[in-house]
Amino acid sequence: MNTEQEVIRFFVGWDVGAWNCDKNPNSRDAIVILDSQNQIVGRPWGWGNLRSTINASASTRKWLEALFTLCDTELPKDNYRVTMAIDTPLGFSTEFVQLITNLACYSKPIDDSATNKYLFRQTERFLFANDHTPLSAIIHMIGSQATKGVHVISKFSKTIADCGVWTDGASLTVIEAYPASCKGSKSMRDLRHHAALGRDDIEDALTCALVAYLFETNRASLAAPFEETPKTEGWIWVPLDALNQKIDPASVK
Repeated sequence: MNTEQEVIRFFVGWDVGAWNCDKNPNSRDAIVILDSQNQIVGRPWGWGNLRSTINASASTRKWLEALFTLCDTELPKDNYRVTMAIDTPLGFSTEFVQLITNLACYSKPIDDSATNKYLFRQTERFLFANDHTPLSAIIHMIGSQATKGVHVISKFSKTIADCGVWTDGASLTVIEAYPASCKGSKSMRDLRHHAALGRDDIEDALTCALVAYLFETNRASLAAPFEETPKTEGWIWVPLDALNQKIDPASVK
């Protein structure tokens, strides 16, 4: 029996497919769940579409129950906390939102793509400055995934606890991850003791789950938002040791 003081913690990684990814030959939804010992709970789920699951879930509890069921396991009845890391943009830049809602244009000159505030949030511009090339929900083919992720946090965890952190105020915390930015991270490699999971979608979901694990167990190892980062834009939580590094292709599988 769990006492009131004992909280069972889970770390969920979600690699997001488009709203209608059912027949996409390259990318679909995938979920991996880890426990507090960094062990996979149940079995990874992938090569599917969570659209119907999202639609059918009337509460945060029902949403989490459905994900655990897909992974052949059960969500505890109580005394649990879930941290979920999602691989898709969970916000849009302040400048882009102002442009489309108020026709308020950015007053300064617009130069190269990496610094274009319509196309990239502060978190993505930060990654560009650290030798990474993040995708844009505006110019790359991830707009569907982005709206799917934002829809989910709006439905199940809409309170902004802090920049880049959403919560339902009870059992669920949500953050954003970007698996491609983790490839040069020793801390991530040290955490990764799991056998190969097969499809890239499921491998990316595992990476997201590991970022969620780091967020709760060693948040200082992740690059945090700047004080001036708009909370509505969100933030990609990236291991600090993945920044400004030249990655040897032979060391990245």
